[in-house]
Amino acid sequence: MAARQNDDKSHHDAENKGFWSIDFGRSPVVGTAIHDGHSVRSDIAGLMALSPEQRLREEDPFTGDMIAGLTNRIVVRHSRFEIDLNRAADQAIYLKPEQSWGLEVWKQEPSHDAVRHSLDFHADYYAMLEAVLSAVERRHGAFVVLDIHSYNHRRQGAGEPPTAQAEAPDINIGTFSMDRSRWNDVVSAVGQHFASATIGGRRLDVRENVAFQGKGEQTRFIHERFAENGCAIAIEFKKFFMDEWTGAPDRRVVSDIADTIAALQPVLEKCLRSRK
Repeated sequence: MAARQNDDKSHHDAENKGFWSIDFGRSPVVGTAIHDGHSVRSDIAGLMALSPEQRLREEDPFTGDMIAGLTNRIVVRHSRFEIDLNRAADQAIYLKPEQSWGLEVWKQEPSHDAVRHSLDFHADYYAMLEAVLSAVERRHGAFVVLDIHSYNHRRQGAGEPPTAQAEAPDINIGTFSMDRSRWNDVVSAVGQHFASATIGGRRLDVRENVAFQGKGEQTRFIHERFAENGCAIAIEFKKFFMDEWTGAPDRRVVSDIADTIAALQPVLEKCLRSRK
C-alpha cells in the first residue's frame, strides 16, 4: 500500500465494513488505532478542500497494523478529517484552519445535518468504548489501553531537514491525564520494553511527554470513567516507519513495531497480575 488506494473505492469499502472493527478476547490489554482510518462519508467527501494525499499526511496510517498482534483491539476506519475521536466533541470537527495544522479542510462547510451525523459517530464511539472497557474491567479488574498514534517530523518538506531529535523522540509516551504515581510500574514497563527492543535494526529513542503529553480525549475519557482500574497510555510513533509525504511504508519496520507491541501484552499482563 504505497499510499492509500483509490479514494472512491476506500469510501465504499469502509462504509461496507463499518465505522470501526473490534477484536475482543481474554486479556486486560487493549490496543486502539483511532486515527488509522482514511475514509470519509460519501455525503461530505465532495465538500472537502483537501486531497486524499493531504489528508493522509496528517492521519496515522499503519497504526492498525501495529496493534494486529494484540488480543483486544479497536481500529477506526474513518478519517480524523471527518471527525477527530481524540478531541472533545465541540472541537472534533476541523471547521477552522487553526484546528488542523493551518489546513483549509472544507471548500464548503458541512450542513447542520452532516455535522450532527459526525457528532453521532463521536458519541457512538465513546459509548462503544465504555461498553468494551466495562467488560474488560468486569473480567480482569485493572486494565491497560495502548492508544497508538503517529506523528510527522518532516513538516517543512520531503527534502528538508527533519525536526531535531531532541524535540522528536522515536517513541513518545504520553501520560498527562493519568494518576502517574498510581501507574508508575505500568508506564515504566512500557518505556523499558520499547527502549530495549530492536526496531528497523536499531534501538529507539523513547521518552515521556516530549513531543506530546497525552492530552487527547480518549485517554482523558478512560481515566475519568475508569479512575480506579483504567490506565490509558498515549504512544506516538514518529513516522520513521514511512515516508510521510508519499504515504509509502517501510514494511519491515511496521512489522517490527507490530511484533514489539504484541510482545508487550504478556509483559503488561504480568505487571497487572502483580498489582492484585
